[in-house]
Amino acid sequence: MAPVRQTGAPPTGLATPLQYVKGVGPQRATLLGKKGLATIEDALFFLPIRHEDRTRLTPLRAIQVGQVVTCSGTIAGISPPPPGRSRVPLVLLLRDASGYGTATLFGRGWLMRVLQRGQRLVLHGKGARFKDKITLQVQDWELVESDDDEPIHAGALVPIYSTTEGLPQRTLRSLMWRLVEGFAGDVAETLPEALRRRRNLGPLPEALAAVHFPQSEAQLRAAHRRLAFEDFLLLQLGLAILRARTTRARGIAMSPPGALVARLRQALAWQLTGAQERVWEEIRRDMAAPYPMHRLLQGDVGSGKTIVAGLAVLTAIEAGYQAAVMAPTEILAEQHMMTFSRLLEPLGVPVTLLTSALKGRERTARRAAVAAGEIGCVVGTHALVQEAVEFRRLGLVVVDEQHRFGVAQRARLKAKGEHPDVLVMTATPIPRTLALTLYGDLDVSVIDELPPGRKPVRTEARTDSRRPQIYAFLRGEVAAGRQIYVVYPLIEESEAIDLKAATDMARQLQREVFPDLVVGLLHGRLSFDAKDEIMQRFKAGEIHVLVSTTVIEVGIDVPNASVMLIEHAERFGLSQLHQLRGRVGRGPWKSYCILLTRPRGVLRHAPVGTARVPRRRPAARRRAPRGRAARRTVDHRRRSRAPRGRAPRAAVRFARPLARQARARQRRMTPPRARWRRPAPQGLAGSPLPLVLAASLPLCGCRSEAAHYVRDLTRWSRVGATAPGEGKWLTRHPRRTPPPPRAGGVARSRR
Repeated sequence: MAPVRQTGAPPTGLATPLQYVKGVGPQRATLLGKKGLATIEDALFFLPIRHEDRTRLTPLRAIQVGQVVTCSGTIAGISPPPPGRSRVPLVLLLRDASGYGTATLFGRGWLMRVLQRGQRLVLHGKGARFKDKITLQVQDWELVESDDDEPIHAGALVPIYSTTEGLPQRTLRSLMWRLVEGFAGDVAETLPEALRRRRNLGPLPEALAAVHFPQSEAQLRAAHRRLAFEDFLLLQLGLAILRARTTRARGIAMSPPGALVARLRQALAWQLTGAQERVWEEIRRDMAAPYPMHRLLQGDVGSGKTIVAGLAVLTAIEAGYQAAVMAPTEILAEQHMMTFSRLLEPLGVPVTLLTSALKGRERTARRAAVAAGEIGCVVGTHALVQEAVEFRRLGLVVVDEQHRFGVAQRARLKAKGEHPDVLVMTATPIPRTLALTLYGDLDVSVIDELPPGRKPVRTEARTDSRRPQIYAFLRGEVAAGRQIYVVYPLIEESEAIDLKAATDMARQLQREVFPDLVVGLLHGRLSFDAKDEIMQRFKAGEIHVLVSTTVIEVGIDVPNASVMLIEHAERFGLSQLHQLRGRVGRGPWKSYCILLTRPRGVLRHAPVGTARVPRRRPAARRRAPRGRAARRTVDHRRRSRAPRGRAPRAAVRFARPLARQARARQRRMTPPRARWRRPAPQGLAGSPLPLVLAASLPLCGCRSEAAHYVRDLTRWSRVGATAPGEGKWLTRHPRRTPPPPRAGGVARSRR
């Protein structure tokens, strides 16, 4: 394909606006601008989100219904739709080595002008049934004029771009092909040749061309590696420059911890763990240095980050400075206010709270006290970064849940002092290598040890079909004196998203499921006083089941809560799931986190020992059993629910084929009436936890972060189990997996 030509303006190389590129124009340039593309250089670095392998050709006679394939054939005939029937597709009769087949395309007007008999096409689409025949519903196609042509829409590794309305994938791909052909060679190399040879990296122009239109998967991987290396190199160079500026800045050399820190440690009812002692020593050493501290404190929920931050706050106050603690939500800020007040006020250190909920004279009075230096520790939300808030001598900034704040917000709070020390905290598990990559300007400290007495939270995911058993388990926990969280992704139902909402489900749970219990409702639209009242009642044990949104994600500490039920768990991210799970397990009792999803997906490739759910039978092959068949089906499922007991997982897996063979022999030898009348064994009668939750999520395999999270947590939760029968309730009872479709044909529905 010829390089792109420019019209309407003299060529200016990579800085040429896209509207002057042939085939773009002002209207299409506006659509490209929505994706942040203004010049040719912008477009060249607009990388595909993925590639589809359309290189494997399927014979026309081998197409099956529902199968996505790529085919190649010669046009043997064209059947246009009747005049005035624009919704009727154009039908092509194709011929290849296997015989004849048909393909359907929409857009008859211009297709009739382009396609002719005898032309060779490469088509990509999905097999479907059209007029009682299997045909190919074409999604993309390519006209092959000679063997030297390089296809870009079918018959190749096809790039898929992020598009916008009015900008079809085919149009954007054709434009990118012309731009790569005409201008990729003009991109200047950025890495020295010696470095590229040492790292086995190709030139940047070749990498750009290959990442858009690769000839092979190996070439695509090499191009990704080249571009990723440059991105990481630039990131690390920027972080190194920022770190150099930080170390050259003149900071506050805090005096060593004095009598107040010693009194606080003596007043604690517990001893700091070894990890806390190590982290505290690192922070103390940084605060004593003559340059500002920039440290990331990472620790799991309940690992004791707050007490370490309290020691740092008290050290700054003893040195004559003020400390600011910023939290992302009012609930978390209030929680920190109570914690720091309990730690510091007995030592004579005043603590105050600044949030947007404060109004009038009280807000003015607190701001004045902070500006006068009368308050040593100031806890607040985003209200701390407002211009009206001034500190007399700010020496330490503590930011909790730092990923919830922007860089500008942290910088504005830091600017209220003269190069104060900065301590940012997070409970989100970040691998150390990733933390050093993303936060290279920060020193990283990790509290990798839980305080004594903390028990791991048992986490499992289940589908809607187990809801009655789950509700029964929740009732049992409440009867034992525990409390429950139930989290929903929405406050109110939405017509755009078919999800359960907290408001409606709170009423339903109160009326239909737990009429004898007290069900509370908490969400972000409530006023500060209303949220505080509900949380105080929940902490006092007056509310048994608290229905909420993610407003409880951080800052909630109720040791008596033992179960976290998360509805529509697939709608939450990794960090949210981890934070929500951290709301339970704070007391001495065994705690559980149940991720409830719809039965539309399966955690495939589950590790050994995790529960598995069989794939659903295709709709065309399902048939509801009737009469004796229905009774036999029900009874067979009941018989299959015998527990596996404490047998090792490997032994259970080895025994499954033998059990299936024995069951098949038994069914052949047993008369039909005896089969369906046979009673089921009482396997679960004495089980303390008959939930039998299944590790499934309505996700595509394990590709999403939530699926990986659930898969790993199910593995970790088993590693921590020590009681002989403790893992029994996690077992999914075996069910018969439907047979695969017959080869060479499509199973039909019996009606």
